[in-house]
Amino acid sequence: MFYRDERLALFIDGSNLYAAAKALGFDIDYKLLRQEFMQRGKLLRAFYYTALLENDDYSPIRPLVDWLHYNGFTMVTKPAKEFTDSSGRRKVKGNMDIELAVDAMETAEHVDHIVLFSGDGDFRPLVEAVQRKGVRVSVVSTIRSQPPMIADDLRRQADNFIELDELKDVIGRPPREPRQDRVDAEIDAD
Repeated sequence: MFYRDERLALFIDGSNLYAAAKALGFDIDYKLLRQEFMQRGKLLRAFYYTALLENDDYSPIRPLVDWLHYNGFTMVTKPAKEFTDSSGRRKVKGNMDIELAVDAMETAEHVDHIVLFSGDGDFRPLVEAVQRKGVRVSVVSTIRSQPPMIADDLRRQADNFIELDELKDVIGRPPREPRQDRVDAEIDAD
């Protein structure tokens, strides 16, 4: 699926990848993830997209964001919006699809292969557009969770589908104990 001399870029939909890994029962070790794809080709850029819930100058995922930023990832963040739904439950929404799509279209001119870590079907037209520019696209997600975490039309559009569960031994680590204040899983990807 990969050629050693091809130029790669990773596009990681943070909340989507977190949810897929959680459904499979492991956490992502981002240092190992980056190393794995550096071995598969010439990694030019690794983008990570997430919305941040900033309460009193602190976000529960701030330590991860800072670590990624200091360790070779290009961080793309924006404030999440907090609201209460009709049943009175607190919800957090932070959609990063447009930012990811714009960056992928701009980056497509400089790479041979894009690896998209997301199962969001909204990215199917993006994958198709990037392919028209001559760029191969691999999508990383999972069909082994219930329900599957990838839209069927996105999987069909991709040049390659990489089952996240098959990367578990390479990029995974056992999940940490859940923290009460962790909200990154709650950030709605829509």
